[in-house]
Amino acid sequence: MAKSGFAKEHLRSFIDRIERLEEERSALTADIREVYNEAKGQGFDTKIMRQVVRMRKLDKADLQEQEAILDLYMNALGMRS
Repeated sequence: MAKSGFAKEHLRSFIDRIERLEEERSALTADIREVYNEAKGQGFDTKIMRQVVRMRKLDKADLQEQEAILDLYMNALGMRS
């Protein structure tokens, strides 16, 4: 019984922590959305900004690889000269 009570409390602790983190993530998502809306209001293209944020997360080699593949595809489709 004592072991069962421990497991129950341990599980409750994990669930409580997850719920708190979910709330924090929700708040952060709202804050990020607000920053993008502010940037959009200043005339910035938020779709491009999101792409820049994604690209900055990549290491240099991955970024160069993606840029090379994009260039290859665009050349193949006649979109670049």
